[in-house]
Amino acid sequence: MNLAPSLSSHLIVMAIAFGVTVLSVPLVRIIAVSRGHVVEPDERRNHELPTPTLGGAAMFLGFSVAMLAAWTSGRFDITFTGSSEALGVAGCALMAYTVGLIDDLREISAPAKLAGLVLAATTLVIGGVSIIQFRVPFSSVFILPLDMSYLITVVWLLGMCNAVNFIDGLDGLAAGVMGIASLGFFFYVLKLTDLGLLADSNIGSLIAVIVVGICAGFLPWNFHPAKIFMGDGGALLLGALMAASTVSVGGRVEDPFSGQTFFFYAPMVIPLLILGVPILDTIFAIVRRTVRRQGLATADKGHLHHRLMDLGHGHRRSVAILWAWTALLSAFVLWPVYNDQQGDAIVPFGVAAFGLLLLSAFSPGLAVRRASFDAESPPTDEEPEATPGAGDDPEPSDDDVGGSNVHHLDEARRAR
Repeated sequence: MNLAPSLSSHLIVMAIAFGVTVLSVPLVRIIAVSRGHVVEPDERRNHELPTPTLGGAAMFLGFSVAMLAAWTSGRFDITFTGSSEALGVAGCALMAYTVGLIDDLREISAPAKLAGLVLAATTLVIGGVSIIQFRVPFSSVFILPLDMSYLITVVWLLGMCNAVNFIDGLDGLAAGVMGIASLGFFFYVLKLTDLGLLADSNIGSLIAVIVVGICAGFLPWNFHPAKIFMGDGGALLLGALMAASTVSVGGRVEDPFSGQTFFFYAPMVIPLLILGVPILDTIFAIVRRTVRRQGLATADKGHLHHRLMDLGHGHRRSVAILWAWTALLSAFVLWPVYNDQQGDAIVPFGVAAFGLLLLSAFSPGLAVRRASFDAESPPTDEEPEATPGAGDDPEPSDDDVGGSNVHHLDEARRAR
């Protein structure tokens, strides 16, 4: 007999998470503005007006109320009764959000943030949510000893939090990508439960559907032009929740099943796959600033967030493209899951093809990167000065650097 909570029960909880989040954002925004917690525009950011942060508070409130509603409704008794996992997830979420909130209010050091997230992961493990079985792609499942289970769970949460934090670079990008990925993951968990591959008490589907709700509730206020940012508090909260959800599902299923490897890694792999170029961009930025003996936190406009728009895409279109890639990848892997596992063999190749196609679509950014690096490099004594003439192109001003793609390519030609 299937005692798992029904789809309608999950949808009610999602609606509560959505409603609480979308309605509480204006209050959080007023508080943030009144207390001066705003992000000023600078050369590294895309917004033009001072924008309040601390939006993660509304997301955390939405999560808390939704969890409380699920607990008191009686529809999720099998999930909450006789298990400490819900307390572990709630404690982990609280600690991760608190670490991010403190960083939003007053910047904390990287070691302090790391220690806080390790404590959040420890709370998750103490609550009983940890990676028991670790699946290696295209290989077998390994049963982990307790010490390795704890270590990998901690590393998993740290990676998930950093993945969400990384993609929070354009208005609506992180909330949209994680909301879509969570929705795909939710339908995957429902299928596993229906087939009896997951325990009816598994908390993964509840966490995933709450993430969908809080992301959807936050997006109307965060889509470009954003009226509020989620801040580190919101980003680390989403990362912790998705870590808990994927661990509770991907780390528990031993039976082979279509899409298992993909969706275990999905919340991290999807951002890494669709944002592979900006990851390389970040590496190049570190190298660029190291060569110039600048601090790694020195702001510039050398990242793909700006270059996507230089290639002709507006802010909203750039975000929509990345949303579409997330949805397409999830739908592609869900297809065999809901069609009697027909097409399993093409899933890995299809995902790889999508990734290559995406990188190919953004390949002009490679030329732009070289042009931007040349434009940003300080002049040296060996660099000859151009002799002005009637047929020469005018020298661009600093404000023009990072303008249109055509301008960058002109810079590259002059540099050569």
